[in-house]
Amino acid sequence: MDGKPIPSRGTAEVFRVFARELAVGCRSWDGKTSHFIADQFDQMAAEWDTTLATGRDEPLRDALDRGGPFPDGVCLELGSGTGLFTELLRSEFPRVISVDLSEQMLHQAVGRSPARVRADAAALPLTNAQVSAIAAIDMLLFPAEIVRVLAPDGVLLWINQLGEDGPLHLPTTDVADALPGDWQAVEANAGWGSWAVLRRSR
Repeated sequence: MDGKPIPSRGTAEVFRVFARELAVGCRSWDGKTSHFIADQFDQMAAEWDTTLATGRDEPLRDALDRGGPFPDGVCLELGSGTGLFTELLRSEFPRVISVDLSEQMLHQAVGRSPARVRADAAALPLTNAQVSAIAAIDMLLFPAEIVRVLAPDGVLLWINQLGEDGPLHLPTTDVADALPGDWQAVEANAGWGSWAVLRRSR
């Protein structure tokens, strides 16, 4: 598609391998890794919106239009960054909590994300079964923690802005297989990317 910002193939594949191994538990996530990622995004925060973000919301918009119905409750936006998609999530969910590792990313989100929390998605400061939805947009998958904080009837919105070309892309089947328990999904392509909405099987 014209204008699609395709990442370097070699670099993207390194990140995709990391994302897959992390999701299935073959790669550890420790304090050193967490600090490294936070530092990287802190450095990119000031120019994220103007030079680094895709600026495209088609996958999330399509997921919200066609992936419902959604439960009425709190949505946790993991890896929320500068809050580019928070307003769109707020059009569907009564309360959105934006979570990111990067303090500077969250600082850039002032005015977009009313509720912002700096936290590691591998150890969320939430009690069990507390949220109705989790939105993960170009995000690493932390399966055990997602299942822990998500209500029994909750949903996971898994969004890849660049689809298979994205550096953190995980196919929907891999996401469902990595999540503890039995999950079902609806999915589609939209714009440059793809989306899936996953729910526990009943």
